[in-house]
Amino acid sequence: LTQIGAKFMFVAGMFVSGCVTILFGMLDKVPSGPVFISLCFLVRAMDAVGFAAAMTASFSILAKAFPNNIATVMGSLEIFTGLGMVLGPPLGGFLYQSFGYEVPFITLGCLMLVLVPVNMFLLPKYDSIPSKDSFWKLVLLPEVLLLCLTIFSLSACLGFLDPTMSLFILKKFKLPAGYVGLVFLGLALSYSLSSPFLGLLSDKLPYLRKWLLVSGGLITAVCFFMLGPAPVLHIESQLWTFVLVLVLIGFSLGMSAIPVFPEILHCAYDNGFEEGLSLLGLVSGLLSAMWSLGAFVGPTLGGFLYEKLGFEWASAIQGGWSLLSGLAIGIFYIIEATRRSSSSSLQNLSGSNEERTHLLGSET
Repeated sequence: LTQIGAKFMFVAGMFVSGCVTILFGMLDKVPSGPVFISLCFLVRAMDAVGFAAAMTASFSILAKAFPNNIATVMGSLEIFTGLGMVLGPPLGGFLYQSFGYEVPFITLGCLMLVLVPVNMFLLPKYDSIPSKDSFWKLVLLPEVLLLCLTIFSLSACLGFLDPTMSLFILKKFKLPAGYVGLVFLGLALSYSLSSPFLGLLSDKLPYLRKWLLVSGGLITAVCFFMLGPAPVLHIESQLWTFVLVLVLIGFSLGMSAIPVFPEILHCAYDNGFEEGLSLLGLVSGLLSAMWSLGAFVGPTLGGFLYEKLGFEWASAIQGGWSLLSGLAIGIFYIIEATRRSSSSSLQNLSGSNEERTHLLGSET
């Protein structure tokens, strides 16, 4: 990012992603067999590269443009993440049913390509000086490792819902297929509407970030345990309770996700990292990598658990990721607070002894 610039990386990532999205819509013209499968993997891999470039650069640009309000800005932009989650499935389904397989991908790809020159014109260009700070030095900081676990757990939990929740809704509540997307609104809307408030709270009251991270992880774990709900509770699942739990999951995910970026930056600054676009690129890339890893593990493990144990047990087990991250980061913060308190007491005691010695010497 520091070599080619954040603006160029963002625009280039959007261009690549837009092109390969259009190409993906053309794959039904390819003969079936190994060639088709190979091209599917190739196109999706190229889309992932473009997406990673655009997302990494966008986080860096945001943090550079709004250094004092990072969480507020990111929380505000999550409104549009939720909007995309809400509008994507029904619009895609409408275009697919009305015009066929190609049109949804061509429409979305062309929309992204139209936004390329718009961003080239609107985005400022930020000069960056390459830093000597190491990526591994950042990753191996204990707090950063635990915050990476937080992002991974959130992504894994969300990813788990993609291949499993719609099947469970159709089977359990006997809803028509067209209504399944409406159930997803509970999670998407609560996440997008609560994110700006949580971002503002994180910036105005930085000491609350730690409690938001811990509380968000623990609440998410409890919600996934209740989503089925877990068979040990012997509670019959009902549609209204299912939607209510999804609303709570959307809110708790925001509690954990929004404070992570500013908290990692704060940790990096405390450990001597140089402020600038280079560090922002390191943090953005790290968060994107952890989110993508969770997006792979969540559906893969979740699909396996769904087949073997059913949705109720699978969701309860999947919530273990959030329970682990919430407990781990909570224990870390408690240990850190205890250590700082002990260090402060020793310093005060040392200062009192020096002052007493000085007074005794003066009297003599």
